[in-house]
Amino acid sequence: MDLTAIITQLVGGAIGGLGGGKVIKDSDLGPIVNLIVGAIGGLGGGALTGQMMGAAPAGGADIGALVAQLVGGGVGGAILQVVVGLIKNKMMAR
Repeated sequence: MDLTAIITQLVGGAIGGLGGGKVIKDSDLGPIVNLIVGAIGGLGGGALTGQMMGAAPAGGADIGALVAQLVGGGVGGAILQVVVGLIKNKMMAR
């Protein structure tokens, strides 16, 4: 995995984290925390996408691989942000 893929996953995850916090109001943690949690989830989601679709060869940053990393990062970021947000908010409600 090269630096371009990691940055793409972080950006996708941050966007997914922000989107997840806005779509599901019960999971919103604030914009900064949504960005951070989403970016962390983006790394995991992008890595899983890369493994399932086959990683691009070294030096081969084509548009299809970048889009797959961006979408995988966004989905991973949104999922992790929603899960963390729901757990945190349910624990605080007690």
